[in-house]
Amino acid sequence: MADRDFSVVVFGATGITGRGVAAYLAERAETKDFTWAAAGRDPAKVGAVLAELGVTAPETIEADVEDAASLLAMASRARVVLDLVGPYTLHGEPVIEACIAAGTHYADLTGEIPFVREMIDAAQERAEKAGVKIVNVSGFEALPADLSVALAAETARERWSEELAAADLDVEMLTPGGAIRLSEVISGGTLQSVAEIVGAERSASITDPGALIDDPQLAQRVRNVSPIAIAPRLGSGGELVGPMAPAAFINPAVIHRTAALAAAEEGREFNPFRYREGVAIPGSAATLPLRYAVAGALTGTQAAVRALAKANPQIRKRAAGFLRRRLPGSGFGPKGERMDDFSWRMAVNARTVGGHHVRIDLDADGHPGYLSTAKMLGEAGLLLSENGATPSRSGFLTPAAALGTEQLDRFRHAGMRIQVSS
Repeated sequence: MADRDFSVVVFGATGITGRGVAAYLAERAETKDFTWAAAGRDPAKVGAVLAELGVTAPETIEADVEDAASLLAMASRARVVLDLVGPYTLHGEPVIEACIAAGTHYADLTGEIPFVREMIDAAQERAEKAGVKIVNVSGFEALPADLSVALAAETARERWSEELAAADLDVEMLTPGGAIRLSEVISGGTLQSVAEIVGAERSASITDPGALIDDPQLAQRVRNVSPIAIAPRLGSGGELVGPMAPAAFINPAVIHRTAALAAAEEGREFNPFRYREGVAIPGSAATLPLRYAVAGALTGTQAAVRALAKANPQIRKRAAGFLRRRLPGSGFGPKGERMDDFSWRMAVNARTVGGHHVRIDLDADGHPGYLSTAKMLGEAGLLLSENGATPSRSGFLTPAAALGTEQLDRFRHAGMRIQVSS
């Protein structure tokens, strides 16, 4: 890739997160030597939208998901393509195929696990032969959780030569003052992805923690050891923990695939660990009933999605069509400086098979789903573009498998700090 015009190309730079990725790369380019470009169906619109943010892309490229030649031309000029054009069930495959054909690394923000499974089945061998990393699910879902659990597992092996038996991950959102609008919780793009997941042929796989494990027997062991739980529970510090938001059915499959890939590469037996995650809802004893009501509402929403995903095809088809029409689309989401007022924390409390404990703490600045996600994806793209900065693996990889844990300090530039605490 030494002769490529650009280190990173941001495809879909006019969306909420795409604009954030472009702004982050423009800021990083002031102190780091790399080249980047923005791409979309209408280069003039791309330039105009970014100009409204005070961002000038060095070059804007015309590329359309319905024009395979334009995608190949875009991918051939880049070391890495960051794909922000969702829903990925509808639009992701041609971009991945273009990157494999061009020998270009790829990363996206999809949380559509059925789509990821289908692409692994369709193109894993070709991606490996091309020597490229295809990295799905690289935003708030599931990059920080995946890196945190992988760091806990590596720490356990280094210190005690032991595997994890269990890992609990809790997230706490620190919101700005004032009323929180729905658009500040979830974007139209995410909502439209939910519609596509419901309507997908293999939609039931969203509730399967072993969905991304290639070996059927190992996948079943994951299901037995670590079923996805959505009921409220008490965390390690006694706080109430509700199901992960906005979706409880994304991170587990990614985290278990990371563990399976690491075991296969190192020639170890893959022994699944129990993984649980959720959103911490702290408060006083007096607020416990209210907090249980919030956790119950989150659980009810996740249960409804799970039920729809397992319904018969006709019901799912009608439900997906209804959701596509009724749910907000692109452009609905958090905007402006208010995204800077959010922050969040993540903690992993892990236990090894020998009874040792590891704690990983992560804290980050900015709205987790959009501002933090944009910066994390931008930094991940830069790492993937640099020779020797990431492990020499190829194929369909998870964020932790693709990036490794040696360069975690780089994410400080993205406002995310991660460490082994104890």
